[in-house]
Order: sequence, then structure tokens, then C-alpha cells
Amino acid sequence: MWSVTRQTQELTPLLALCLLATTVPTIAAEPDFEKQVVPIFQQHCIRCHNDSTKDGGLSLETKQGALAGGENGRILMPGVAEESLLLDYVVGPEPEMPKKGEPLTKTEIETLRNWIKAGAVWPPAVRIQEAQLNDNDWWSFQPLTQPPLPELTDNEQQQVRTPVDAFLLARLRKAGLNYSPPADRRTLIRRVYFDLTGLPPTPAEIEQFVQDSDPRAYEKLVDRLLASPRYGERWARHWLDLVHYADTHGYDKDKLRENAWPYRDYVIRSLNEDRPYAQFIQQQIAGDILNPFSQDGVSATGFIVAGPFDWVGQIEISEKLIEKKITRNLDRDDMVATVMNTTVSLTVQCARCHNHKFDPISQEDYYSLQAVFAGIDRAERSYDPDPETASRRKTLQTFLEQSQSQHQRLDAQIRKRGGGKLERLEAELKRAMNAKQGQGVEYGYHSQVEKSDKTPKWVQLNFKQPVTAEKITLIPAFDNYNNIGAGFGFPKRFRLEVSNTSDFKSATTIADHTQQDYPNPGTSHIQTDAGQKKFQYIRMTATKLAPRSNDFIFALGELQVFAPDGKNLSSQAQVTSLDSIEAAPRWSRQNLIDGKYYQSLEFYTDLSELKQKRDDFLASLSTGEEKKSLQQLSAKIQQLQSNLKKLPDPEKVFAAATDFPAQGNFRPTKGQPRPVHLLSRGSEKAPIREVAASAPNLIDGLPGNFPLRDPDNEGARRVALAHWITSRNNPLTWRSLVNRVWLYHFGKAIVDTPNDFGKMGAQPTHPDLLDYLASRFRDEGQSLKDLHRLILLSTAYQQSSRTNPAGSELDGDNRLLWRMNRRKLEAEAIRDSVLQISGKLDLEMYGPGDRLFVLEKPQHSPHYLYRKYDPATAERHRRSIYRFIVRSVPDPFMESLDCADPSQLTPKRIETLTALQALSLLNDQFMISMSVFFAESLEAQSADLTAQINHAFQTALGRSPEPDELKILQTIGAQHGLKNVCRLILNSNEFIFID
Repeated sequence: MWSVTRQTQELTPLLALCLLATTVPTIAAEPDFEKQVVPIFQQHCIRCHNDSTKDGGLSLETKQGALAGGENGRILMPGVAEESLLLDYVVGPEPEMPKKGEPLTKTEIETLRNWIKAGAVWPPAVRIQEAQLNDNDWWSFQPLTQPPLPELTDNEQQQVRTPVDAFLLARLRKAGLNYSPPADRRTLIRRVYFDLTGLPPTPAEIEQFVQDSDPRAYEKLVDRLLASPRYGERWARHWLDLVHYADTHGYDKDKLRENAWPYRDYVIRSLNEDRPYAQFIQQQIAGDILNPFSQDGVSATGFIVAGPFDWVGQIEISEKLIEKKITRNLDRDDMVATVMNTTVSLTVQCARCHNHKFDPISQEDYYSLQAVFAGIDRAERSYDPDPETASRRKTLQTFLEQSQSQHQRLDAQIRKRGGGKLERLEAELKRAMNAKQGQGVEYGYHSQVEKSDKTPKWVQLNFKQPVTAEKITLIPAFDNYNNIGAGFGFPKRFRLEVSNTSDFKSATTIADHTQQDYPNPGTSHIQTDAGQKKFQYIRMTATKLAPRSNDFIFALGELQVFAPDGKNLSSQAQVTSLDSIEAAPRWSRQNLIDGKYYQSLEFYTDLSELKQKRDDFLASLSTGEEKKSLQQLSAKIQQLQSNLKKLPDPEKVFAAATDFPAQGNFRPTKGQPRPVHLLSRGSEKAPIREVAASAPNLIDGLPGNFPLRDPDNEGARRVALAHWITSRNNPLTWRSLVNRVWLYHFGKAIVDTPNDFGKMGAQPTHPDLLDYLASRFRDEGQSLKDLHRLILLSTAYQQSSRTNPAGSELDGDNRLLWRMNRRKLEAEAIRDSVLQISGKLDLEMYGPGDRLFVLEKPQHSPHYLYRKYDPATAERHRRSIYRFIVRSVPDPFMESLDCADPSQLTPKRIETLTALQALSLLNDQFMISMSVFFAESLEAQSADLTAQINHAFQTALGRSPEPDELKILQTIGAQHGLKNVCRLILNSNEFIFID
């Protein structure tokens, strides 16, 4: 080495530089930690190695955690890459890390190597969180503008009835397709009746429409159906699917939710009134704030709380336990999912444990939405359906609170003058007034039962050191067993002794009642003068026991030892006895000194005298003017209370509530939002920081921050979110609603994922059509009925559902709507149609749900027994929208027909074709009963079997039977009766499918 150094001193400068380049290693540029290293950790590591999960004991959230290492020791040796386990884990053809996802690239590995070599510089303030997507370049986040109508050929223009057709025809032309021929009128009236009302047309209505020559006959039919009350009932069911409405709480106990139905009625009423959509949404999120005196203001908020309620977690689990926080987190998660999935079709709940993997929604965005609902709970609250009554009640309550406050302030001023004397009088009176008529749960001491009253029993108090006693008080027990009541178990004969030794060999008797029977004291207290004796033990011995029924006992409510200063010393002692029945909480040795015993008002013979003494002293403290003011305020308070009692009793609704009677550990917030924290990995055990209420910042021109004057105003938070959702600048809201309506009319949506407009959802088949309908809906009154007209009056809707080879080959799934989709009726529509056809449908609207089951054991975990319900003898059969819906035990008949699961948000129903459905339609007791009623109604109209079958076809299917159909059914009717003909018709494909 030295020689080399010396030689180099004689070399030329150029040669020296060349040699230096070959002997000194190249120093790589230090990577930028936040720009180059952090993204690697975010993409490959932080999901598993964070402060919450710490897989392998390792967290890479902070510099401190990374340097501490994990279960296998340190992973970072700053400056020495070769000794850093981090690199060992990620290099090689099959690297050990990351466990999931793609391995690190060579470039990423080299970045980490150079970073470690450069000293693994990590600014202490930098905490690594999962990466958040910031890419808003997605169709659903783009501003909503109305596109121009596409240019069409003359032939295509002739097929256009509404702008809907222009967009569909233009798309069909590109695919080389065209519309199918129009449906016949019998098919069309049946289609539109079920679409708008969920019920079939009658034979007379079908015949009238078929024969109507008015060119506007169909348009008038649509208007008439939209004006029908049946429309709101039909379309409310779609909305209730979205919000997973039910009439029970769900979870393991699944208790009844008796007053959920006012929300269901609100939805029906709103749809029938064609309420502007923005108002419809705003009322459901904050109607109690925006419209507190309206018929719907409070009941509309049933939307937020329509989902399940964890009875055990909310009511039974203590506030101190982590399980309570978990329960509330999950409860708010359901609220957030319900509101955001339904109104804007965003799966924000995917950001509960980490930033959304596909959409620009961060964990903080998600928990900020939770904070919107942090001041409410799922509970019953009172409301007045009549707006005038609601306003009147609010006015009276305000005046009453003001008057009571004034009275309290003046009364407090006067009482302050009474000082200690008034406090003593009040305390004495309170003790008297608190005397109970009856019995608490702690009765006292109870000996073992004996067959003879001659068996002696004793109970005693053992003090830790000698005490001086002025007075001993024996308080009898109270138990209604065998109608004994007061004085229960008090011995016929007894003695009271004190001693300084526990064996009582040198005891002093202070009361002896062993020579003759002692009268039962009832509720009276037995006082014994202790003469200021000093002792460490006191014993009561029963020498003749009290009779019970066929046996004998010794019982005592309380044994009190009073010192000369009046203090009861008993609580300082330990209770022992010869024997005891330990049956807590009622009977126990410890109950003898717990201060809890039966009392009666008669015990306080001077109660009225005590009251008068207090009142006289209180009166002496106030001036004449003050007395007058108190009297006037008292009179005013009484009058206000009287006026409040005259108002109709408020009704109850299960809705978003801030004030309700506490139940167990379930207590109202009184409008004060609970703190909501950003949770690491969604764990309540790892809160990071408290978040403020806001919405996501993912729409240009629509800030998510809420400009609240008072951030703790619970109602203002919900109002702000309602306005954010219904903002004209929020394209998601209007696209979402139009897409849903399209789905219910055509059986397939323009966007096939109605609850997910994010990047994992489907893209629209007709984006311009979607935007055209959404912009018109938003800008032209937000009328759902107008939107229906635009769709229903289109040529597309009026097409035949018949297929053709060209269409099947080019668009087998019919996404381009070259024909109408044939659709299966939902469970509710099938049931309602059967009821109408059989003549049993009751069209009474609104009110509590009808229970199609027998309820047993409702107090604990209710049993919902559908097999015990007999539809043949039921008093009434209303539409299925009025069913009492149970979460845990769905109606077997409705479930077999693909009814929505009320425990899940249901953006679109799953359609199945199973053997079970055919069996249910044929053999379920409901179908059998209604087939009998159907047959009876046919027989009442005609005695001829052929006429009966013809009328059955017309009523159920809207047409006459074909000759071969008639022949088969005549044979069946002759052999098995008309009721079985009816069963077959109601089980036909034609009955449950709509062309």
C-alpha cells in the first residue's frame, strides 16, 4: 500500500486520475426518501407491516418502528446494505417478501440498497400510510352536461318517440341492428301495469285498451297509472331494497322494530306525490332539521337507520369496553354505506381499513363521513304527524322550559338564604319521602329452615376493634312469602348480647325477650338502649323461631349499632351466623348491614308536620314580591303543562335520534357528536387522530369540506352532507338515480353495477344517453314521473321481446336493446297478483306491517313461526309492501321467489330459476288457499267449466286459452276440480314472466 502511494506521487496528473477511478468505488446519488423510497413501502410493505397489524412484529410506519425491527431482529443497518435483512427479504428469483402482490423490480431494489448505503435517512416527522389514489379521471366523476341528440337517418327518425330512441338507435346502427317490431297491446298493457303498479290489469282494462283507437291511448294509460296510489307502493319497494329496510333489528336477538313502518309510508307517500328528488334525499338525511314541523321531517330519517341494530352491542355491552367502540364503528359504517351507496353509488365503505384500492377515497374521507353521523343513534323517537300540532308542541315546550328556568333561578336565590338549617330540614324530609311502599331486591339475613321452632339460631356483628354504642336498632324483614309480609321471620323469642370475645362466654345481655312471645313488630323498628357500652361483638339469638308455612325460620332486615354521635357503625363490621341461606341478591348475611330495608310511609308519623316545618321556614326567606313571582310562574307552568296534555299523543318512529329514553348501556348523545378517529387498519385499538365531518374531495367544483359555523352541531353536519349529495355539481347523484330507474324498467341497467360507479364497477353501455337523462332530470324539476314518461313512451320500451337470429348473434345479451327484455316478476308482484286474481287483495294503505307469521317469545329472542300462520283464515291480505319483514327468518315462500335479503343493501335482485320455486308456487299453503278462493270466485260467476277456465285465463294471463290448452285443463278440471286448474294457471311461466 505504501509503495503504491509513493509511486503515485511521481505519476502525471492524468494517469493519477485514471488510477483513482479504478480503485475508489462509485458513490451513488442518495435517493429522495419521500419521492422514491416511501412509494416502495406504500405499494409493497405497509399493508402488512404497520403499527396496527405488525406482521412478524415489524412496523414500517415510522423510523422508530423500522429501526426496532421485528421478530427476526433488526432489518435496517444504516450505511451497511449487505447486513440489512430488508434486502435479503426482497431479492432473489423467489423473494420471501412481499407475501402478496408482485415482487419488487430491480430498480426498486437498487433504490432501497442505495438508500441504506447512504445512511437510511428517514425524517422523524414522516409516517408512512398506504398510498391514496388521486386520479379523478373516470367517467362518473366528470361534470354532468347535456349532450346533443345524435344525428339519425330519415328512417330512424320515424322510429323516434322520445329522445331515448335517438341515442339507442344511433348505437344500434353502429352494431348493424335495429329495433324489433312493437309489442301487441295485450302484452304492452300487462308490461306497463306491472312496471308501474306491480299488479296485473283486469280483463276489462285490457279489453278497453285493446279496443281504444285514440292515438294517445297508451300515453293516457301511462299517466293514469302514474297517478294511481299503487305506483308509490310498487316503486317504494325498489327503494326499500336499496336501504335494506326491515321491521326487526337483526343480529342474534333480532327483536321487533315496532315503529319502522312510518318510514316505509313516507317513501310511498313521497313517490306518489312526485316529490323533487333533491328534497326527497335531503329529507331522508336531515329532514328533522330542515323540516321539523312537517309530516315527514322526522320519519324520513328512518332512511339512515333502516339497517340492522346490534341489540347486545348497543344495550348490554358496557361503555368502558372496546367492544362498545367496535359496535358503534360498525353501526356508523352501515349508515355511511346506506347513504353513499344509495345516493351516489360509491363504495366508500371499502376505505374503512385502508385507502380505497381503486377510487380516490382515503381512509380519512371515510371516517369523516362517519363523523357526519356521530351524533345520532338508531332509536325510537316521538313525532307529530300533524304539522300544526308539531309547531304548537314546540312553542309550548319552549315557553315551559323558559318558565321552569325562571322559577328555578328565583327558588335557588331564596333557598340560598336558608343555609345549613334548610339543608338539614330538606335532608330529613328527603329521607321520609324516600320511604318505600314495597320492597327492594335486598331483603336481609335468613337462617336455614327448621322443622321445630325450638332450634336456636344466632347472627352477630364482629368489629375489628371495640366500639362504643349508644343505641341498637333491629329492623324487621319484609317478604310476601305465604302472605306474611312485614315482620317476616322475626323470632317469637330472642335476646341481644354484647361481648369482647367471639365465643360470647362472658357476654352481657342488653335485651332479653326469651321468657314470653314477643309481638310481631311489623314495620316498626325495635330500639334498645346500649348505655354507651364498649364491645367488639354483638349477637342476636333467636330462642323461638318464627313460623313460615310448615316450618320455622329466623330472619332480620337490618341490625344497626349507633355511636354516641349518631353514626351507624354496622357497615364496619363482619357478619357471621350459625347458618344462613345465601340467595343473593335477596338473602345474604351482608344484607344485614347494607342500609337497605323495607320502609313504609306510616313509619314517618310526623311527615306532614315535617313538610309544614320546612315550608314555613322556606316562606320566611322570601319577600312578598318574590312570593308573588313564584306563584305566577307556578301557575304559568301548570297552564303550559295542561295545554301540552291536551295535544294529541305524539306517535313513534324508528329513526335517526339524538334524544330518547336510555336503555341499559344505550344512551342518547343529546345532539353532542361522539368523537370519531381515523383508525389504523380500521382497528378501534389503534386510533390515529380525530377527524372532522366532511365529504370526499373527488368532484371538481364540489369541495368536500363543510363550512360549519359550529362543527359540533350534529344537525348541521347532516344538512351539509345532504346539500353536498344533492348539489347540482354532483354528477354521481343524478346519474345514479337515472340508472336505477332504467334498471327497473328494462331489467338491465345502463351501468350494470348500480351501487358502484367507481373503477371496479361497470362502464355505461350508453354514456351519452345516461348523461342526457340525468341532466334533464336534474335541470327540469327532478320529477321521477316525468322520467318514467320519457322512458315508457319511447319506442324502445314498446318493442316486442321476441328474439331474432341477427340480434342474438351480434348482441346476445341485448345490452343495446334491439328488443325488450323478458323479465321475471319479483316475489312481491307474484304474491300481490295472486291476491288480486283470487279476489282477496285488500288495498288499505299505510300503518303497521302485517305479520304473516305467529310470534312467540317476543321478550327475549323472538320466534317467527310462518308455518303456524294460516292464509286461509287471515283477517286481511294487504299488498306485500305492508308485510312485517323479519331479517333473521325470512318468509320461506317469498325467499324462494328471490325476495331481497333485508340484511343486505340490494341494488338489484338476483334472479334464479329453481325447482323449489315451482314447488312453492304449486304447494305452498298460500298458493293452495288462494287457488281455492280463485276457484270459488269463478264458480260464483258461472257453473260451466269451459266458461270458468276461459275467465281464469283472462283474469290471470290477460288472454283466452288456446284450444289445446283448454282441452287439457277441461280434463284436469273434470278429474281434480277447478281449484287445481287454478293452481296450474298460477304456476305457469306466462303468469310469472312478463314479455
